[in-house]
Amino acid sequence: MVSRVRVWLNRTYAENVFFMDQLRRNPSDRAVEIHATHGDADSPVLAAADTADLEPEGLSPAAYVEYALDQCARRGIDVFVPRLHQAAVVAHRAEFEAAGTALLAPPPEAVAVFHDKVIAYEAVQAIGVPVPPWWRVRGADELVAAVEELEAAGHRACFKPASGAGGVGFRVITRTPFSLMHLNGFPSPYVPLDLVLEALAHSEEQVDWLVMPRLEQPEVSVDCLTGPDNRIRMAVGRTKNGRRRGFTLHEQWLEPARAVAEGFGLHYLSNIQFRMFGDRPVLMDVNTRPAGGLHQLSLCGINAPWAAVQLALGEDPGHIDPPFLGQDYTVVSGPRPLRGVSLPQQRAEEPQQALPAVPAPAEAAEAAEAVGAVETRAGQALPL
Repeated sequence: MVSRVRVWLNRTYAENVFFMDQLRRNPSDRAVEIHATHGDADSPVLAAADTADLEPEGLSPAAYVEYALDQCARRGIDVFVPRLHQAAVVAHRAEFEAAGTALLAPPPEAVAVFHDKVIAYEAVQAIGVPVPPWWRVRGADELVAAVEELEAAGHRACFKPASGAGGVGFRVITRTPFSLMHLNGFPSPYVPLDLVLEALAHSEEQVDWLVMPRLEQPEVSVDCLTGPDNRIRMAVGRTKNGRRRGFTLHEQWLEPARAVAEGFGLHYLSNIQFRMFGDRPVLMDVNTRPAGGLHQLSLCGINAPWAAVQLALGEDPGHIDPPFLGQDYTVVSGPRPLRGVSLPQQRAEEPQQALPAVPAPAEAAEAAEAVGAVETRAGQALPL
């Protein structure tokens, strides 16, 4: 009898409820149980899991590794998909392996390269992958110099933190004075240069920004699955152009993505993003974790989360080509059930906390009405 697989996702994005759904609906018909931890008791990821815990706040990276090792031992985790403190966790891979847990994450050297966008751009440029022009700025004078050089070349300048994820801190520089125009409608990423300079003048802390030209659409995110042998098993591009989304296997996107994934050992699931600079694609960002939109590859007949778990368990799924490319689609949000109490619940067979079990899928709609619902940020994909 084939044993169940126990998978843990730590403090992950709300969209990964779909990642969890795909693990349970795996083509191998293998029993999968999912453990989730989060700092927010109302995360839909906790409600979607079979067992769940609230994570302690304020742990240092080293202390978090100890917490993670304890979770793996107590919960019998076979595969751990770390997002929070990924760098610290992968540095202790041997200790997790000794506890019987495989880490679905790249080695520490790869994580370190792509933690800092400047180091990442320098590294990928060295292997021939095109990147946009960029400036690292830590103060007002450097910012003004970078903006003026970009504007002189006919580009609109933008900036983002040199380290970070999820588009947090991204802003587009404008010379338009602040007015009611900026207060009408929804908030936008556009910010007047004079306000940025004023904020820098009154700040006691130094910024660390990457300034670059505003890149054009389409945006293409290439989801990659790479083995510990540094060989690509899967590379599929997801395109985004305004509301419209789709899929591509064009080599202008896949070839540089494969070069990055294989060249830097981005083992298991990674996401490599490109946009247009003039008439050519350039690298925008590299995520050393599964993308929030990874589940959208199901529209191409691919269950990437399960293939990655197989690879982590030493069961090589082989090369994965999509049997077809799904039609263009858009993304809408939808309700997911939350737990009926503010503390995580456990499955009935978990002796340490015998609290009510998670509602079964058939009960999800009633549970959502009874206990409230949350909208995931990515939502579900619908055809256009």
